[in-house]
Amino acid sequence: MKVLAETSAEPARSEARPAAKMPLLQVSHATKVFDVSPPWLTRVLGRAPRALLHAVEDVSFCIRRGETLGLVGESGCGKSTVARLIVGLYRLTSGSITYDGVDIATLASGRGDRTLRRKLQMIFQDPYASLNPRWRVADIVAEPIRAQRLARGRHAVAARIGELLTQVGLAPADGQKYPHQFSGGQRQRISIARALASEAEFLVCDEPTSALDVSVQAQVLNLMRELQQRLGLTYLFISHNLAVVHHVADRVGVMYLGRIVELADKRTLFAHPRHPYTRMLLDAIPDIAMSGKARTPVAGEVPNPLSPPSGCAFHPRCPFANDRCRTEIPALRADAQAEDALVACHAVEEDRIPQK
Repeated sequence: MKVLAETSAEPARSEARPAAKMPLLQVSHATKVFDVSPPWLTRVLGRAPRALLHAVEDVSFCIRRGETLGLVGESGCGKSTVARLIVGLYRLTSGSITYDGVDIATLASGRGDRTLRRKLQMIFQDPYASLNPRWRVADIVAEPIRAQRLARGRHAVAARIGELLTQVGLAPADGQKYPHQFSGGQRQRISIARALASEAEFLVCDEPTSALDVSVQAQVLNLMRELQQRLGLTYLFISHNLAVVHHVADRVGVMYLGRIVELADKRTLFAHPRHPYTRMLLDAIPDIAMSGKARTPVAGEVPNPLSPPSGCAFHPRCPFANDRCRTEIPALRADAQAEDALVACHAVEEDRIPQK
């Protein structure tokens, strides 16, 4: 995978973060529960209880201005639910999410809400499904500009559309085409242009490259890094591909069955993973270097979220589980062996896991 030169990346990153001591986004004890019960009459006749799906449970993290937080985990662990909670597509069951000190759940639908919402934008996984096939690209990119009244007059809007398309590596003339006339990578560039059209500061990227070929993935990821350096953007990057996360993220959070089990700096997490689940995910990466290092592939299946295991949700698959793991839910605590790292694991807390 081709990456941007480190010499050009570091100065821009250091300029974007000196004042980033306070988090731009703060997620505190976020919980989302879906009621997936059958209809009331069916439950009464069948004497069945309500079915509640705890998609996200007590999730807390922060993202500083100008950085990229990667969120990884197996399918169904709650990554996309977290993304939709942040941008307001879902309402929190409990907890809070604040952006730049403002609680996004309590804002009214007035002018302040519109100002905040345009700063938070999302790039979806499937670029074709997220673009209106009946609209020309110029209309798709222009919609946020017109809705937020960021440019007045036809010529001003057209100039802004051309600028955005050029910014993502397309030509202004491409605005007259329809989404189906582009490749997958080009459609994702259109999605990025639409997200930037509202002058967004924070982008939630929900597996934006998983539907693309490897070579196209590299192009889109390099584009996103370049835009971040140039515009000072902040990313929440969600992916199940650890190689991609290693390429783009500054810090990484690992989710399992609705909870964050490890949160650390990228270099710390990849070099010295602490949680058994994180270790298993990293061991599942193909060993191209043929190092001969002992590897333990991820075993078992993700439990049914409608009936999760008691205690630590990972204990049925964990080789280090004991009776405490089966009865007590581990809290996300600071790791004594790694600075600014958080781990939710009784085995780590009790130092029962051998060092790799």
